Amino acid sequence: MVLGMLCIPLGDAAGKLLSNVHGIEPFFIAWSRFFLGACMFMLLMAGKNLNLKLLLDWRIWLRGSLITGGILSILTALQTEPISNVFAAFFIGPIVSYFGSALFLGEAITKSRTVLLFIGFCGVLLVVKPGIDMSPGMGFAFLAGVFYGSFLISSKWLAERASSRQLLLSQLLVGTILLMPVGVPSMPELGVESLLLVLLSAGASAIGNLLLIIANQREDASKLAPLIYTQLLAATVYGIFIFNTYPDKWSLLGLGIICFSGFAAFFISRERKSSKISA
Repeated sequence: MVLGMLCIPLGDAAGKLLSNVHGIEPFFIAWSRFFLGACMFMLLMAGKNLNLKLLLDWRIWLRGSLITGGILSILTALQTEPISNVFAAFFIGPIVSYFGSALFLGEAITKSRTVLLFIGFCGVLLVVKPGIDMSPGMGFAFLAGVFYGSFLISSKWLAERASSRQLLLSQLLVGTILLMPVGVPSMPELGVESLLLVLLSAGASAIGNLLLIIANQREDASKLAPLIYTQLLAATVYGIFIFNTYPDKWSLLGLGIICFSGFAAFFISRERKSSKISA
């Protein structure tokens, strides 16, 4: 799980280098990530359990559209914003997922979890700094989180429709198809360095998501939940060492608040489960 959380922001760091250093359009970076990810995943699956009939279900296309919008938004945000700030804004996703799952799927809402998510939202606001001075890049980062939260809701909705591996393949195929009209025409001439970055962007993202699936198959999701927040730490470290960008004091405070709310929610849920078992 930790390795997966290190890989995902590494893929986005490669995407940021492609756009900032090599001037490559986010449309191509996003399309290549889905296309190469689908190719890698199909090779790993070796033709087993490739239920392509899933693509006939409109709900699969809705879910794939949401993650496609999220990836394209986050790559657009990374063109102008520090990677740590983008990932902090992206964590609006769990809040959208929590309230959306309650509204559309009937999941329970608890007072303690709601309070902690509100605290986490305050942390997101410290990083995003909404208002007339908010940069368009942070707006796209915030939008990416909304897309991702909606994607999480759709994933819960379709959990019984297909296995996790099949759902992952379907989102890669849907993203490839949807972005093809804008991704392929924006394909640049790739040198050795830019080609390696394209492979790193797609490979790190695909491996990270595959490791996430494997981790959830081997361990209870509640045990893995706080490790998701290692993405923030990884994104901050990548920002410092790759891009020489440091979070300002307000962004650093916001990052800390987001991590605190996530870990606090985890420990509260563990205590409740332990009390129920002992009772």
